Amino acid sequence: MKNEISRRDAMTQLECLGAAALLNYENLMAGYQQTMLQRNIPGTKEKLPVVGLGSWIQFDVGDSTSEKAGLAEVLTNMNKLGGKVIDSSTMYGRAEQVIGDLTAGLDFKDNFFYSTKVWTTGKQSGIDQMNESFLKMRRKTMDLMQVHNLQDWQTHLNTLKGWKDEGKVRYVGITHYSVSAHQQLEQIVRSKAIDFVQFNYSIKVRNAEKSLLKAAQDHGVAVIINEPFDSGSLFKIVKGKELPDWAAEYDIKSWAQYFLKYILANPAVNCVISGTSDKKHLIDNMGAGYGKLPDEAGLKMMLKYLDSL
Repeated sequence: MKNEISRRDAMTQLECLGAAALLNYENLMAGYQQTMLQRNIPGTKEKLPVVGLGSWIQFDVGDSTSEKAGLAEVLTNMNKLGGKVIDSSTMYGRAEQVIGDLTAGLDFKDNFFYSTKVWTTGKQSGIDQMNESFLKMRRKTMDLMQVHNLQDWQTHLNTLKGWKDEGKVRYVGITHYSVSAHQQLEQIVRSKAIDFVQFNYSIKVRNAEKSLLKAAQDHGVAVIINEPFDSGSLFKIVKGKELPDWAAEYDIKSWAQYFLKYILANPAVNCVISGTSDKKHLIDNMGAGYGKLPDEAGLKMMLKYLDSL
């Protein structure tokens, strides 16, 4: 758990640094197309908006109205801006329960794409844990069930194959947050029948560009990206720095959008997720799914400029 604690500390620092510009809904939509960019889930006609929401730390709150009020605003604005993917895990404390409680009272609760993870060892333990997730998130069918950090992945994928055939889950996948797992993820992508793979990738941590992203695309596996801000470290690099003038050519209005659009420029990426409990940050993050994405020349400029800071 030592690594998880360090990640928690980093995300707390991220809030203090002001990860996103203070944008409002009207400014975000001005001059953009009316819907967020969407990409097909390989092998289906279903489209996913390219920016979603993580729930680690931020949705692990108590039952009080005050603790949940800001999160309800986050979900409402996410829906307004066309976001769908809400990613959680049984490992995220109370996050699944909070998501279930908050969405149950929303008229648009079925607009979301609900994704969570199993994180245990053993077949029956996995079954019990996943059934708990259904109850907590108040779902009869889970859009995506993933094996968290490859924990006993072979056992759980066997269970999930049957659940998918029964219609209990719509898609199955595997996840990890560390570069050290990329090789194993790629091996599974190339050899196992999974629908989604989730892993870390950012403008500073680009190991996935070597072969993992291409492998997923070549084998028809949808990609969800976590750690897009490299546990908040990217905002430390740019603190107090101005965006380059040419960033406006790609409809980049903040550093958060700079980092997210670098990721979304890769066509293998279906969705990028970042956790937040702040409405302003959520709106800013969603903005990365609108407007022009960087081309090859733009990506080179983005890398060069960031390296110069």
